[in-house]
Amino acid sequence: MSTPQSSPSFEGLRVLSFESRRANEVETLIRTYGGLASVVPALREVALESNVPALDFVTRLMQDEFDITIFLTGVGTRELFTIAQQAHSRDAVIAALSRTKVVVRGPKPLAVLRELRVPVWAIAAEPNTWRELLAAIEAKSAERPIRGARVAVQEYGVSNEEMMNALRDAGAIVTPVPVYRWALPEDVGPLKAAIAATARGEIDVVIFTTGVQLVHVWRIAQEIHIEDELRRELSRAVIASIGPTTSEELRRHGLSVDFEASHPKFGSLIRELAERSAGLLRAKRHDA
Repeated sequence: MSTPQSSPSFEGLRVLSFESRRANEVETLIRTYGGLASVVPALREVALESNVPALDFVTRLMQDEFDITIFLTGVGTRELFTIAQQAHSRDAVIAALSRTKVVVRGPKPLAVLRELRVPVWAIAAEPNTWRELLAAIEAKSAERPIRGARVAVQEYGVSNEEMMNALRDAGAIVTPVPVYRWALPEDVGPLKAAIAATARGEIDVVIFTTGVQLVHVWRIAQEIHIEDELRRELSRAVIASIGPTTSEELRRHGLSVDFEASHPKFGSLIRELAERSAGLLRAKRHDA
């Protein structure tokens, strides 16, 4: 007779997430799996006060000045269409995009483009980082070589300079198209308190679901002069990442990634983290 497997559990660990858009869902999941949840948004999404770069992209798109158009996020893709329709009909925008080679980084922009019936030329494979995106373009070089191609890139908050430089190194003429950006929360008090609590060693597990969260966390830590304390205590906590792109940002800040979700989805992230966090924390603090 087989022994029933126990349910995943944080075993009462103190779990901090900086999620904003799906904060309630993340908090509920952490509590469901036995964690003491603190969900404190590190950012808010703000439309650009001036949409000049996006409108300029649309004008040039209508004039067939791009060979390849890259979409990185679902929200940014939809917002760009909203901006474009301020000056042109939806059908005209779709037709102009269809004359380019459309590339997507992952399933969210793909879903938006399919809904709009825009043909997609190349899709980055999992784990959907810029490296897979570049590989997807290079795999179709017989149809449209990247060297000399005029490439527009829909950006999302923090520009990915590694990706931009890789495209330029491959010979592309790159035009960034910022559609929305991330700002700190209007009230940064809760965020400061959460960062200070982490720096005091009062958090066991820290979850990052986008690299921008870390950028903002570090900015606040520097402003209140506790970055050394924060780095020390993060070295004793479990640092969890939703996926490779976020993990890259963590490593750029010199932080180890103790856990990365098998799929970049909130449900997978929290469930798998609940299964492993207690063991990871014991091992990390034993080695510290």
